Amino acid sequence: MDIGLFTDTFIPIADGVGRVVLAYAETLPKLGAKVTVSAPLYHFGNRAMLPFDLIDYSAVKIPTISQYSTGSPVLDTHYRRRMRAAKIDIAHAHSPFAAGIEAVRIAKSKGIPLVATFHSKYYDDFYKATKSETISKALISNVVSFYEKCDEVWAVSKSTADVLYSYGFKGEITVMPNGVNFRTLDKEKIKQVEELYGIGDKNMLLFVGQINYKKNIKLVLESAALLKKSGEDFVLLLAGRGPDEKSIQKDIEELGLKNNAKLIGHIDDSAVLDALYSRALAFVFPSLYDNAPMVVREAAVMATPSILIDGSSAAEIVEDGVNGFLCDNTPESLFEKLKLLLENNELAENVGQNAKESIPMSWENILSKALKRYEALIESGNYKYKK
Repeated sequence: MDIGLFTDTFIPIADGVGRVVLAYAETLPKLGAKVTVSAPLYHFGNRAMLPFDLIDYSAVKIPTISQYSTGSPVLDTHYRRRMRAAKIDIAHAHSPFAAGIEAVRIAKSKGIPLVATFHSKYYDDFYKATKSETISKALISNVVSFYEKCDEVWAVSKSTADVLYSYGFKGEITVMPNGVNFRTLDKEKIKQVEELYGIGDKNMLLFVGQINYKKNIKLVLESAALLKKSGEDFVLLLAGRGPDEKSIQKDIEELGLKNNAKLIGHIDDSAVLDALYSRALAFVFPSLYDNAPMVVREAAVMATPSILIDGSSAAEIVEDGVNGFLCDNTPESLFEKLKLLLENNELAENVGQNAKESIPMSWENILSKALKRYEALIESGNYKYKK
């Protein structure tokens, strides 16, 4: 089977959707499928060893979010020629924007089925950018219209599906969760990160994700400030890149956390990232924006419990005090959870072990099910753009 994956973000960008598409592109060939990825052009080095075909199109950096690029596939003649020659049996879009528009075009031109995964709370992004409910609702109407053009719609969790339903989508949604890669921890890397980031023998708390206020990072810093005032000695590492790095560094200084909290940038070495997860007492991720964050699953693989906001989409897989911790969306509530773990490391270890046993699912397991969905849709012959 030849599968076309369509995405607006891809390597070396480290956002959640791009990482999900990369996992699909790397794992599906192991299961016997051939994969072609359509994405904006990013420069990331030698492609010869990739287990999939990458057909990218000319793109320019987005001024307000410089790590992202965008473009129009139909304006790139070289891209169009390569895509026309590509053998694709089914198209799978991971965005309703440029990638989704292109996936619809390819599905129509090749007469193939179209699947799309709903990943994100787009209304939140629209409102942040426009500050207008009217404009945001109009844009959401376009998002819903895209998913109505698809033969199957998938979501990464039940709560994510509920978001799309709340936008007005009426069709059936299949939950296809995110998986995780299981890796063996290199214990020598733990010593290296302890030295590199000045952790020593202190308790370490970790955040991994886009350095963006929409991830609720200010809450992490405010609770850390309360921890410091209570007399606790700790290190808080924030790994990632994003548009709010300068402002968040200023917050760190104004909250008196200069000697405790550090922005350490994007970690592209998976062994180093695993060591950070493993060394952390807790993974602190109070995002109300994310739906099914891979980082929570990655922390669980390393037996590190996550602290999430009760009722958030990200918290769907966590039971408080059993395989993770839940708190209210206030600095005081998060502080109480952090204080509890700093004073009871054994509790963190036990809950982390439960997280390891209950949360992660391998990409091979998840995508074996996805392959069966692809096959059933193709074999049914019941799809919108069949010629």
